[in-house]
Amino acid sequence: MDFVLGLDHEADYIAACARNERWAQEIVYKEYYPIMMSICLRYSNNREDALDILHEGFIKVFKHISKFKQGTSLSAWMKRVMVNTAIDYYRKRVRRRTEDLDTVLDMSSSGPDVISQMTAQEILVCLQQLSPSYRTVFNLYVIEGYSHKEIAEQLDISESTSRSNLVKARTKLKVLLAAKSEEYGKR
Repeated sequence: MDFVLGLDHEADYIAACARNERWAQEIVYKEYYPIMMSICLRYSNNREDALDILHEGFIKVFKHISKFKQGTSLSAWMKRVMVNTAIDYYRKRVRRRTEDLDTVLDMSSSGPDVISQMTAQEILVCLQQLSPSYRTVFNLYVIEGYSHKEIAEQLDISESTSRSNLVKARTKLKVLLAAKSEEYGKR
């Protein structure tokens, strides 16, 4: 269900948002804030950057809500807007650099027991420790399901850079998770 108030009223809220009625925008914002914020946190270095992305994303949502096609998922449409806003944010703030895949070390994965002991917040903190380029590619590929070709087009990088950044993101996450494993072993 997209709205706590029910899908029956969704079209009314969308129409009111298209008319820039603040009461409707406030309801939509409050309803979707948690899920959209979680998306923004995955793409940002910290909560402040995530809030910047979130607010910019909601501005775009309300500016373009009249383009939303009834009968599709409002939540999915808004998620796409947030991901694209995060990509735009990334493009503005990060200098892209291509690194050779050969420099990536092959590391063994930390066991699933470490992840099962971690809270979602601890995993998010590890993800936020990745560089913006690694984190963005990781999110787009692993979480959002984009192909390397689509990521390359979105970020204006080559497919091999996308693949390299994904490998490096996974490698860095393994290191961070291994450190967490040691931390849990000392408890």
